[in-house]
Amino acid sequence: MSNGQEIDAVVSPNPADQDVLLTDATIPPVETAGRDKFIGRMAMVAAAVMWSSSGLFAKMPLFDDWPPNSQGAMLAFWRSVFATLVLLPAIRRPRWNRFLVPLTICFTLMNILYLTSMTRTTAANAIWLQSTAPWWVFLLGVFALREPIARKDLVPLVFAFFGVGTILVFEVRGEAQLGVFCGLASGVAYASVVLLMRQVRAENPGWIVALNHAVAALVLLPWILWLDRWPSPVQLAVLAVFGAFQMGIPYLLLFRALRSVSSHEAVAIGLIEPVLAPFWAFWACGEQPAWWTALGAAMILVGLLLRYVVWDFAVEHVRRRVG
Repeated sequence: MSNGQEIDAVVSPNPADQDVLLTDATIPPVETAGRDKFIGRMAMVAAAVMWSSSGLFAKMPLFDDWPPNSQGAMLAFWRSVFATLVLLPAIRRPRWNRFLVPLTICFTLMNILYLTSMTRTTAANAIWLQSTAPWWVFLLGVFALREPIARKDLVPLVFAFFGVGTILVFEVRGEAQLGVFCGLASGVAYASVVLLMRQVRAENPGWIVALNHAVAALVLLPWILWLDRWPSPVQLAVLAVFGAFQMGIPYLLLFRALRSVSSHEAVAIGLIEPVLAPFWAFWACGEQPAWWTALGAAMILVGLLLRYVVWDFAVEHVRRRVG
């Protein structure tokens, strides 16, 4: 080859039918890195789509008989329990890492704060308030952890700033202060989880994600025992799907994404979640998105399209012209 790299060949027993089979080790590094980043981005898209179903479960009339003041914690507990159970078979080579303590603390806080916000205000408020996470990731990642950021990655952040800001200006007026505070705090906790998960991305994903959910469940267990309110069989079945589909599997996908994309890119792609969430809520309980929600969602989508479609295609076009 012109670049001096050696390609391993697997030769067919028939000399006239020889083929060269490229493996990950023999594909050019740039192509391998590009493919890995694409897989990471698609994993993040899938995680965001699955996360967006939170309102579908949390706002179900099925849970209306639970105490309003404890509903968020009860949902967080059972969701974490079933997420842990579904992840147990995926655990390989569990080992200690110094980032596990702050990671499990932030993860537990994120669960409680988010579901408390969702039960004390509208699903839209809770989701959009948590969607302030990209700016917390940007501030903490760039200024505290010294993570590099490309100018093109600022595009979705800027559009998201105006999109989420537009929605919040209208949504949080007159709402319960506790719900708003919990929503904002859950955004900070989510940003911390993403940054800390990137620090442990070399570990087994099943171990990391299962541990986070297990700790969250253990922290909430005394409260659940004190409440002495237990789900019905039907509620348990729905909670099992909630834990597996909306938390367990998506966090495995997030872990995979963070192996090949930066923290701020992951949360920027994750903004697909709040774009889709109002439609789940509308389908589940008739919460129709307001015009400002549609406008804000459109801004976020424009930013993502500019970054991952227009910009990437433009760069590829220039490279081909230069090449």
